[in-house]
Amino acid sequence: MTEKNTGQNTGPLAGIKVIELGTLIAGPFCARVLAEFGAEVIKIEAPEGGDQLRQWRKMYQGTSLWWYVQARNKKSVTVNLREPEGQEIVRALARDVDIVVENFRPGQLEKWNIGWEQLSAINPKLIMVRLSGYGQDGPYRDRPGFGVVAEAMSGMRYVTGYPEQPPVRMGISIGDGIAALHGVIGAMIALHHRTANGGKGQIVDVALYESVFNMMESFIPEFDVLGYKRERAGNALPGITPSNTYATRDGKYAIIGANNDAIFKLMMLAIGRADLANDPALAVNSGRVPRAAELDKAIEDWTRQHDMAEV
Repeated sequence: MTEKNTGQNTGPLAGIKVIELGTLIAGPFCARVLAEFGAEVIKIEAPEGGDQLRQWRKMYQGTSLWWYVQARNKKSVTVNLREPEGQEIVRALARDVDIVVENFRPGQLEKWNIGWEQLSAINPKLIMVRLSGYGQDGPYRDRPGFGVVAEAMSGMRYVTGYPEQPPVRMGISIGDGIAALHGVIGAMIALHHRTANGGKGQIVDVALYESVFNMMESFIPEFDVLGYKRERAGNALPGITPSNTYATRDGKYAIIGANNDAIFKLMMLAIGRADLANDPALAVNSGRVPRAAELDKAIEDWTRQHDMAEV
């Protein structure tokens, strides 16, 4: 099984060559972004079916539509990494590439003799982006890692949903996507270092849980300094007001963020609440937060009088 994008690669990463050893989401998403900006990406797939993502979710002519998204602009080569011949193919390809992206469990590539030590010895300028649940070292390195677990361990799941209900997930694989984008950032930094500083290649070690945790804003200092623990708040954005979801007359929902000081005033004037617009106590966010319920009610009293298009 081989597939090839025969188009001429263009874009800022034209000339950069990448081997993708990942499967499913995080690794392939990382490589996909590189491919979309012009890198030549060679995806290594297992025999007898290839990447399982080919069969996930909605199908079109026997292939997942998600696969068409994740695999676009890539080349594909079938290689059995469990066999010495397949491992030698990867080593041969690695002699002439800039980046290897992989998301196997830590230590697996080393068992196949295509880990960092083996490949960097062949190509000292190689950059290896390694995406895993808990990173390449530490007490959890050998645990299997999935985006859903990373979302929980990072705290994202804890603060998502309504306080009276269990935590909920987003309808997409957000943890894998966040980790993939951290991998892209790391790859670009490593490429710049290699070019600007004449350096060798290096490992970009991306843990899924750390990537999601990196998005958790001021949760840690709020708890450390103030003892404040963020809780689930439904559609509101705690500490930033007003920002919520409001019902309309025709049974739809409008998402409104009017938390910038100037925008808040314009919003209140637009809904006929000059009293709130000109209230000195509401001129800044710190004054609006304690009155979030009052402001949400004022906005929804207005949205419920209008259809979505009018809102």
